[in-house]
Order: sequence, then structure tokens, then C-alpha cells
Amino acid sequence: MFSGIIESLGRVEAANFDAGKLMLQVATGFPDLTLGESVAINGTCLTVVEFDAQGLAAFYASAETLARTNMGALRQGGLVNLERAVSLSTRLSGHLVQGHVDGLAKLHSITPEAGAYKIELLLPPHLAKYCVEKGSIALDGISLTLNVVTDLASGEALIGLTIIPHTWAHTNLQTRAVGDLINVESDVFAKYVERLCKP
Repeated sequence: MFSGIIESLGRVEAANFDAGKLMLQVATGFPDLTLGESVAINGTCLTVVEFDAQGLAAFYASAETLARTNMGALRQGGLVNLERAVSLSTRLSGHLVQGHVDGLAKLHSITPEAGAYKIELLLPPHLAKYCVEKGSIALDGISLTLNVVTDLASGEALIGLTIIPHTWAHTNLQTRAVGDLINVESDVFAKYVERLCKP
């Protein structure tokens, strides 16, 4: 379980694709990793399968993970958002994030505004239904608040968010461009409510 508060930016040292899977090496900067530990990389919960004292860690991503996330676009030198799993003593500054990506949204616009950035993303119908104004969403693992949710005739939704300067400077949103695909994890409570309300 995670909180959506990004701890640091990691650098992809290697991204090796083979037979539908990905072996990923990331310079995490975490010197005290443990084997089997969960780390959210761009909001995707992955397991540490190798590590060294400098924080270089290896992760395995399955075909299922590659199909649902933007992990397939990772390349050597790229920056990724990193968060280690929360503990029972951790402050929940963001919201409850599982690290289970529901799908992808397309970055529609980026507009600088008074030192911050307003961004818009286009969400497919299966994700749009879980979005409400002032609700929570995780984008590439970042816990964010929805400012605007505009439902479109296609069933998609255009969502608007404000990215404060701190978040922009300390996440990989600063490297994103219009048209990029962003990992989305919907609010898990909305999914439970939907399931419980079905006849």
C-alpha cells in the first residue's frame, strides 16, 4: 500500500524487453532496500528482485503489467517516480494507493499558470466513471485532486488538475509532453461502492 507522495525520482539504468516481459534496473537512491520489498514505480507496484548498497535495484514486470501500464515506454536514462510502501506509522499525506494501475490516460494539455501548471487528461470510459470533482486520483503514482471532470458524449472524460510547483519539480511530470500516456489508478473506494451497489 502507498500514499501517492513521491519520495524521489529514479533513473532507469536498463530496460530489457524479452518475450513479453521487462527486466528493469533503476538507480533508486535508497541504500536500505530489502529483497522482496515493494516499490511503486510510476505508480506501479513492483518487487525488488536484486539490489546493491548504492540503491541500484532490479525489478521484473510481467506481460500483464506491460499491457495495463506505461512501463513499456521506459528507456535507459528516463526518470521515474518512486515511492516505498507505507508503514503503520506513516502519515497519510496523499490517499490510499494500491499500486495497481487501472489503465492509461492521454495528456491533453499543459498550461503554466502563476508558477503552477494546469494539466488536462483524457480518460477512457472505464476510468472516467470513477472520477468526481475534488476526488482523488493517482497519476504515475502521484496523489492528486481532481479540479474539473467534464463528461464527453463518447463516454470519456476530460479531467483538469493543478500541479503545484513542488510537485512539478519533484516528479517526472516535468518531463511529460502532450500526447504522453499516464498511468491511472482510480480511487479504490469508488470501485468498492460500484461493486456493492450492483443488484
